Amino acid sequence: MADGPILLRNTMRIKEGHLEAYREAVRSAVDFVREHGPQLMVEVFIDEANLRAYSFQLYPDSAAVLKHWQLADPYIQKVMEHCSVEALDVYGQPSKEVMDGLTKNGGTASLGVTPHLTGFFRHR
Repeated sequence: MADGPILLRNTMRIKEGHLEAYREAVRSAVDFVREHGPQLMVEVFIDEANLRAYSFQLYPDSAAVLKHWQLADPYIQKVMEHCSVEALDVYGQPSKEVMDGLTKNGGTASLGVTPHLTGFFRHR
């Protein structure tokens, strides 16, 4: 069965010489989705020594993922000028439309999907 919560873990390789530009693009994108996006959570971590970044995004369902893509596409494109996706790990059961989008836009990145079992999200 598709849907329910979807957690995405995106592993990105930052292009040589693009670290600061990547930081700026990501900060701008996260500021935008904080105000307008459907995500319940977005966190980005950077391993500077290895020029890798890790983005975690929690969505309530597939409709929220699709809405994010629609709203934030210009910001996503700006971020992608400075990195490439190495791996995308999907936790949950996204709809066919979301999976088609992930497959189409994932390029050569590895894509893994792990179905959801149970859990909760604590709002503090």
